Amino acid sequence: MITIDITLVIHIINILFLIGILNAVLYKPVRTVLAQRQESLNGLAKEIDTLANNAKLRQEEITKKLNDARIKAKAVTDEAKGSAQTAGAEVLAAIRKEAASTKTTQLAEIQKQLAGARETLKGQIDGFAAEMAAKILGRSL
Repeated sequence: MITIDITLVIHIINILFLIGILNAVLYKPVRTVLAQRQESLNGLAKEIDTLANNAKLRQEEITKKLNDARIKAKAVTDEAKGSAQTAGAEVLAAIRKEAASTKTTQLAEIQKQLAGARETLKGQIDGFAAEMAAKILGRSL
């Protein structure tokens, strides 16, 4: 059984003294380290949020620049295609015009050669007729 005497008071004082020493030596440093760690984690969490927001803003900026670049590239390619089609149409028109001119010139030359051949043959018709008649009749005319 518990007896109340001076040893009980000494044990109570001893326990209180031990609690004070443990608090000063063990619990306070541990709580201080835990508080510093919590502050560090809070600071890192804020930094992570800031960096995540910055990354999101940069991603949006890059996306916008990429879309602008695509639009500019499409405009440039459309302009280049239009210029190429215009240039191609001009070249094609020039080639067709030159072909038509060459065709007209060659047709005129062929007509001229044909007329010359007809005139030559008309002049030789009498000679051909006489030769054919001589061959058919077997004697000269």
